[in-house]
Amino acid sequence: MKLTAFGIIVKKRLIDKGMTQTELAKLLGINKQYLSKIIVGIRSGGKYKKRIIDILDIDRQDVA
Repeated sequence: MKLTAFGIIVKKRLIDKGMTQTELAKLLGINKQYLSKIIVGIRSGGKYKKRIIDILDIDRQDVA
């Protein structure tokens, strides 16, 4: 599946931080399948995006 622009940023930051999608999902309190759906754009993930940005220390200008 094709990643969204947000998904690409998330994947890069996970690599930078040496973190897995499973670890991020656990921190968010969601399962890894749901996180994957957010990353590829199947689900909006609106209520989780701010926390993802904070946890991964993503520059807000990159996701504006």
